[in-house]
Amino acid sequence: MRIHDHYELDFGQEDVVLVHRTERSGAGGHPVYSDDTGIVLAEISDRGEVRMLASSGHQDLPVRVRARPVQPH
Repeated sequence: MRIHDHYELDFGQEDVVLVHRTERSGAGGHPVYSDDTGIVLAEISDRGEVRMLASSGHQDLPVRVRARPVQPH
């Protein structure tokens, strides 16, 4: 899988968030993606593995999240 500029993060139960690539890298060395608000942050590997990142304190980060590459709207 290659690195994309935009992904949909699927949290299940029809809860989907569009994120775009930032200039940051996560601890695993993969790109960090953010939604427009900056609240949803995720490191996504070139294999589509998702690691959610905290954007503030007291967040309960989901474990099972799927990333689907999308074209920007």
